[in-house]
Amino acid sequence: MTSLEKLVIQLRQKKQEATKLRKKAEDQAKEFRSVEKRSSSGLQSIDKKIESEKEESADVSTVLTRKNSQLESIGRLIAAAEERLGKEKDAIEQTEQEIEFAENPLEKQNAEARLHSLNDHVNELIEEIKNRQKTAKKISGDVTNFSDIQSKIVSKIQKQTKSKPSLRETKTASHKSAQKFLKELERRTKAEESIQKSLDKAYSKLKEFLAKKKTASKKRPAKKKTASKKRPAKKKTASKKRPAKKKTASKKRPAKKKTASKKKSRRR
Repeated sequence: MTSLEKLVIQLRQKKQEATKLRKKAEDQAKEFRSVEKRSSSGLQSIDKKIESEKEESADVSTVLTRKNSQLESIGRLIAAAEERLGKEKDAIEQTEQEIEFAENPLEKQNAEARLHSLNDHVNELIEEIKNRQKTAKKISGDVTNFSDIQSKIVSKIQKQTKSKPSLRETKTASHKSAQKFLKELERRTKAEESIQKSLDKAYSKLKEFLAKKKTASKKRPAKKKTASKKRPAKKKTASKKRPAKKKTASKKRPAKKKTASKKKSRRR
């Protein structure tokens, strides 16, 4: 029984230690799987951000292309208007000379009419050039703003891309560690189950042994009771006999003394 009790105690201690090691392996596996999950989630998040930023960059690039095209077109229109303006100014100078050197009033009148038309056309060209220059300035500002936006987006994409290798390494390392501790957990779980089976067997044997011992202890008190009933009877008999012997002896001894005293008196 003592050996069974010791075995049960030892197995319980081993079971506690095995449970402790199994929980430790389980916690470590959970921790690394959590890190792996966070890394994977981080990578997915970065990929989504990069994809979103690329789409945004593409949209900005499209706008920039359109704005640059507009700017180039306005630049060409301004250049054409300035060229026409130069020609119109030359025509004005020539017309002014014609007016100055006109030979008759009709020729002078026609030259003055043409000069008036040329001046109106020049003013229109000057106004057109100013408006187009204002538009070009605005578009140029938009181009600058969108270029800055695109530059920031590209910078974000580069930053996000640089952080990916680190997350990939963390994910890979965490995955390896998680797999390692999952195997460790499996091994620890099997060890715990094995110890539990041994403990159940040992406890079952101990329980069976205690049950047999209890059954045997119920039978023994009946025999002891019978023996205890018989023993007092013997003692009582012995106690009755012993006083009787002492009494006889005490009765006889005084008689002997009396005889001896009579003999002494006779001799005298």
